[in-house]
Amino acid sequence: MTESELQQARIAKWHLDGHTVRTLEDGRSFLESVGFCLLYPLKQPLLVPTFVGAWVGAEDHLPTWQHSFSDPRAQDARELMVRLLRDRAAFEANLFDENNAFLVTASAFPYFYALVGERNPRQAPKAGSRAEYSQLACDAFEVIRRDGPISKQRLRERLGGSLSEPAMDRGLAELWSRLRITRVDYKASEGAFWDVLYRWAPDAVREGIELSVGQALSALLSKYLDCVIAADQQELENFFGNFVPRSRVKEAVNALLAARELSFVHVGNRSLIQVSPPRQAFSPNAKLPRSSPRPLIEPRRS
Repeated sequence: MTESELQQARIAKWHLDGHTVRTLEDGRSFLESVGFCLLYPLKQPLLVPTFVGAWVGAEDHLPTWQHSFSDPRAQDARELMVRLLRDRAAFEANLFDENNAFLVTASAFPYFYALVGERNPRQAPKAGSRAEYSQLACDAFEVIRRDGPISKQRLRERLGGSLSEPAMDRGLAELWSRLRITRVDYKASEGAFWDVLYRWAPDAVREGIELSVGQALSALLSKYLDCVIAADQQELENFFGNFVPRSRVKEAVNALLAARELSFVHVGNRSLIQVSPPRQAFSPNAKLPRSSPRPLIEPRRS
């Protein structure tokens, strides 16, 4: 494989070749194919597709979240994203930037939950000097658990109207980063609506709780490589290092290489890692068909 062939394969898979993602069904199909994506590109580039790029059908001059409210393309892509959230075809996680949605398809979400979610989600978070939650986050969780889905505006009123906007956002981010809560809707008049995740997606949470970190990381590594076609060790660690220790990423990659689930492929003068192609029986007269790697995460069926 050449560098040009690798880039062209990514462009096609990420819908940057003019094949736009505009309908709810398009959105479901795109997310199921790539597994996960950012809504907007990051200032520090990360090897992962973007939802706005798939909506536009190109990768040039895409809006970042800082310019999203003045760019109609970003607004239209966000509206489609909200429809996917309402439909539970996608879930949103706060794993990179709270202003830039990280979207995960329904079939892959339990694996992400296994990595970063709480193992006892119904137990209320506790505040304290050694706790990871502030008192505001704990109070917000209780209101959302009792009254959700609830808009941030109404949540702020229930907690006391004197709360500043940044303080409210910090409290929500503490809960969201551990997948205690999730955004489930958006209305222009009230903003985002929040609910506790175990109520919004009980099956996904239950499935995630039953998975080990090793199982989840192995499955997501394979899905990520299927998404980006091939990547080097540094690129894998740059992505997964945002929510698991880099040492665990290295261990999981080595285990999958040893099990021949992953293999090396030469791309130009680089040696990259890919999902191992399916093994086929040798026949001296048969022409081997070109096939894509088998999916490591099967779509969930309702």
